[in-house]
Amino acid sequence: MSRRAVLCVPASEPRKISKALALPVDEVVVDLEDAVAVRDKVAARDNIASLVARESGLLGVRINGIGTPWYDGDLAACLENPYIDSLVLPKAEDPAELRGLAEQLDRMESAARRNPLRIQALIESPAGLLRSAAIATATDRMSALIIGYADLSASTGRRIDASWQSAQDAVLFAARAAGIQAIDGPLLTIAVDDALRQSAEFAEALGFDGKWVIHPGQVTSVQEAFSPSAEEVDEARAIVAVMHSASTQGRGALQWKGRMLDEAVTARARRTLDRASSQ
Repeated sequence: MSRRAVLCVPASEPRKISKALALPVDEVVVDLEDAVAVRDKVAARDNIASLVARESGLLGVRINGIGTPWYDGDLAACLENPYIDSLVLPKAEDPAELRGLAEQLDRMESAARRNPLRIQALIESPAGLLRSAAIATATDRMSALIIGYADLSASTGRRIDASWQSAQDAVLFAARAAGIQAIDGPLLTIAVDDALRQSAEFAEALGFDGKWVIHPGQVTSVQEAFSPSAEEVDEARAIVAVMHSASTQGRGALQWKGRMLDEAVTARARRTLDRASSQ
């Protein structure tokens, strides 16, 4: 399913959770980790039990990391709620830990008789970035890699407003090679302005599938940035039709409206149509 805009909300704030679940956003991620103070983590976990099914869109929970005092309880709480689609694992660095998580879920889901949870991995450190390809293929439960700028900035010393394209490329290529989604991290502001639109448009141009946001007002701008326009959809349909006709005549490439069309261009057109149909 589409993850053009992913709205992250604190698990400690039920009002914000209820509002988010009612919005037409592609995915809501309820955050038990960074957005929740240590003193509130156990109480915030109680709100996971009350999460309800969304009419449309995905529902994920960012749990506290493997090895933290809250990890086991977070995992159990998520397994008890059948409406949660995926776990977001923060600070993913070790493919073996992801395989261990998948095996743990196998055992727990069998006992709970619930549908399998997918896993999304947050890439937030130099080690995670360097191992992103192995992380993306660690288990068949993987559905997305997400780049986390705040922790990457803290762990590398690179300013948050510096260029992150090398990190974006590493995450994108790892996700594409594994056949899973690549999600850009949030712009660390609640503003809805040119900076947000430009950030989303740049990530879309790089090839990302979507972007995290931290305020409901940002959802529409980000969804628009990751949605093919009507003109792009019409052109993609025309390219696929023209190339289908050409292939029946034994032709692998041709000129069309001043452009050279071949299988690579057609694959891009199919991707545009796939994105449009998943919205």
